[in-house]
This record gives sequence, C-alpha cells and structure tokens, in this order.
Amino acid sequence: MEDYVIEMLNITKEFPGIKANDNITLQLKRGEIHALLGENGAGKSTLMSVLFGLYQPEAGVIKKDGQVVSIKNPNDATALRIGMVHQHFKLVECFTVLDNIILGAEPCKGPMVDRATARKKVVALSNRYGLKVDPDAKVEDISVGMQQRVEILKMLYRDNEILIFDEPTAVLTPQEIDELMDIMRSFKEEGKSILFITHKLAEIKAVADRCTVLRKGKCTGTVDVAPTSVEEMSRLMVGRDVQLTAQKSDKVPGDVVLEVNNLTVASHVHKNNAVKNASLTVRQGEIVCLAGIEGNGQTEFVHAITGLDKVVSGSVKLCGKDITKASIRARSKMGMSHIPEDRHKHGLVLDYTLEDNMVLQTYWSKRFQAGGFIKSRAVRDYANALIEQYDVRSGQGATTIARSMSGGNQQKAIIAREIDRGPELLVAVQPTRGLDVGAIEYIHKQLIAQRDAGKAVLLVSLELDEVMNLSDRILVMYEGEIVGEFDPKATDVQTLGLYMAGAARKE
Repeated sequence: MEDYVIEMLNITKEFPGIKANDNITLQLKRGEIHALLGENGAGKSTLMSVLFGLYQPEAGVIKKDGQVVSIKNPNDATALRIGMVHQHFKLVECFTVLDNIILGAEPCKGPMVDRATARKKVVALSNRYGLKVDPDAKVEDISVGMQQRVEILKMLYRDNEILIFDEPTAVLTPQEIDELMDIMRSFKEEGKSILFITHKLAEIKAVADRCTVLRKGKCTGTVDVAPTSVEEMSRLMVGRDVQLTAQKSDKVPGDVVLEVNNLTVASHVHKNNAVKNASLTVRQGEIVCLAGIEGNGQTEFVHAITGLDKVVSGSVKLCGKDITKASIRARSKMGMSHIPEDRHKHGLVLDYTLEDNMVLQTYWSKRFQAGGFIKSRAVRDYANALIEQYDVRSGQGATTIARSMSGGNQQKAIIAREIDRGPELLVAVQPTRGLDVGAIEYIHKQLIAQRDAGKAVLLVSLELDEVMNLSDRILVMYEGEIVGEFDPKATDVQTLGLYMAGAARKE
C-alpha cells in the first residue's frame, strides 16, 4: 500500500454558475513534490483552498496519514501541519517581516509577545534555508521576491510538514525562481511533502516527481514527470497540441511611434532616481523588449510613459506629439494601450463586474453612452464578444465580479480590453504572467498580430524565453540605465543575463 500523507478523494466544489472541482482525486506521497497543472480557471487554486480550509466541498473526503480529517478553516489546516503560500500574498504591508511571520502564532512571556524568542527562531530558519530576510524591514518596502520568502517563513515557523505553493514563481525573477527550486528540493530532502501549483512545464520537469493535470474542473490524469514529455503534459492540460515557440516573419519597421529622450524618473523607495537618462524608440511593426531583473527601473519607466508617474526630466513623444505631461485619458485617446504589471492595482476595479471593467477607458464614448447614461445592452454585448474571443472563463459571464475570477482569467480580460482598442502603441508589462501554455500561445499570437498590423509594441518581461521569442530588438535596463541593445538573432540568454546582472554593459 502506498504511503500517502494527504488524500483528497472525489472532491466536488461548486460556485454560482460553475463547478470548479468535479469529482477530483489527488494523492500526495510522503516526501514528494507533486505538481498540480491546469489551464487558468481549471480549479487548481480552489482545490488547494479546500485542503487549506478556505472553502468547504459539497462532496468528497480528505485523509491525512490514512485517517479522515475535517478542515473547517485554516487554523484546522495549521493544526494538521498544512501550510500554504498563496498566489496573492496574505501579508499586512505596514507590519514588519517579523510581525507578519508570527501573526496568529505569537510566543508569549506572560501578557507580552516574546519577540526575542520569535526573532531567534525566524533568523535560524532564514539561515538554515538560505532565505535571507531582514526581520525589521516593513513588508511595503521589500521586493515581491522577498515577500514570498516571508510567506515561506510563515509556514516554516509553524512547523508545517505539508507545504502548498500556489503559483509561487509567477512574480519572481529567473534567479529567484532558481533559488526557490533549490529551497523546494531541500524541503523534500528533509521529508516534507509539497503540492506545487504552476503553469510552467519547465519548472515541473525541474523539480516535480509526479503531476496531476486538471482541465475545466476535472482531473485528466496523474503522471510520473521524468518519462513524460512537455508536449504530452501540455496536451493533457489544454486538450490539443500547443505551439511552444512563437512564429513570426521578418518585418521592416516603419515610422517612430514612441520616442523617449533622456528620461529621468524619481524612486518611491529611495532618494536616488529610479530611471536615469534613459532613451529609446519603438517603431511601427516592431516589438521592442525592455528586459531586466525586477527592481531596476522598468516599472518606473513604464509608469512615466503611461502617465502613472511624473517625470523629473526628459520627454516622451507618441506619434510625434509631446505627451510628457499629458493625462492618462489623453494618452489613451491618442492611441496608447497599457497591460499593467500589477493587474489588481492598475488593471482592474476588482469589485466591478467583468463588463464594467471591459469599458473602463471607453465608457464615455458614443458607443457606450447617450445623454450621460450608460447603454447597458451595448456594454454587455461588447463584453460578451471579448469573453468569447479571448476565452475568459467566468462563472456568471459578463456579470461576474472581477475579484472572484482566477488570476489568469483576470489577466486575459485586461489583455482583451487593451488589444481590442486598436492602439498605435501597446505597452505590455509581463503580459503572460500567471497564464497557462494555451493562453500564452494565444497572447503571443495577438502581440505578433499587432506588430504585423503595423502597430508598435513595447514589451517588458522577465521571461527570457519570451524575450528571445517575441522581440525584434532587446534593450537591457540595469539600475535605471539602458546598458545594452541586442538583436535576438545574434545574442543568447547567457549574454543577456550578464547585462541584466550588471556584469557587462555597452557604451
């Protein structure tokens, strides 16, 4: 008999209009890394939320060490030594790292929190697993990668033995991903059992022992990873063959659409400028990629171009017109679309319906309003057309509240809205973050279609495979400066990595 530490047997979970988990069985062996693979909205996060006590299933049982257990809430899960790192971190931003780690499990000395004991344990865990966090730093001041380390330390601090990672690499740099993989391997060597939700097939091949695949709420199979090809896994996930490399023809770029001259942008984190004297152009019919490790000024650069941040000095021109001080709506009307890095903060109004989010930049146009009143039918018809075209999966269609959708489907909704506006310039920041291979294939085709239609595309991506696949030109940004320009046909990932790390630069 197999030694299963966790068994989820015949789990069914329903929401209004959708069966998120339909009779799913998942069995986790002791001391293994078990990947959970599936399309956006396939039910992966829902299934793990059932295991962690955030949702109660309509049917099915959960067993731990062969015994049926009842998990009514996360406290029950923690008591069973089950921990979870969520896709969108559950941290209190104004608290310190230490306060976040011990929150809800504070050691006490009399009526007071025993911070000295807590700090010793956190520092010891941090050193043991190479997590290197500053216990006194405020969460709002640390990088996304560091915030994830805090989430991992929260699990380790509570002595969890079953670790759930929900899309842990979606917001990490390539270097941070490699570090996380090493950390997961060290957990496995200690006998911990890991459930690992991801869309990235290469990561599954790198660390997972077995993989369970979900499609549209149903389980399509569990496979041993080593003998199973990436193509086979993608076929199980999507139900068809997927083109894993983008196909694009050679094009001669046209007129300059975006011209940025000597741009300097202040930092919100420190006194130095985040962007220093950066210049670039993007022409009709080309995809220019701005590559770099997160935190090197790409975010502030994009915010300045799109109007989210003010410029210290320099200029931004769109189709020959100076837009340096233009409003966001003015830039939008002039033909700029923006797929933002933070879909929750800048991409969606989470408590609005999907249809309202689809017209955020166009609701005032004659198409969607008359006499100051919104044309509800026109908005719904438009939203339904985009939902179908971009395969945005939502329980209640156009009336679904954006917050209730999976992260990947939220991303698809933003991409649908921004591309459908037919922009002259599309600024796409991490456009495929958190998407499955089928959705990535579709989005890549859409970006190439924009380029082939004579539009200008500025792509900002941490995914070096995506950078090499899609770009006509690559610019590398390091510490706020553009340190190199490359032809993707004449360079390689290793060279780009040296420039991204600051080990090399072109004068």
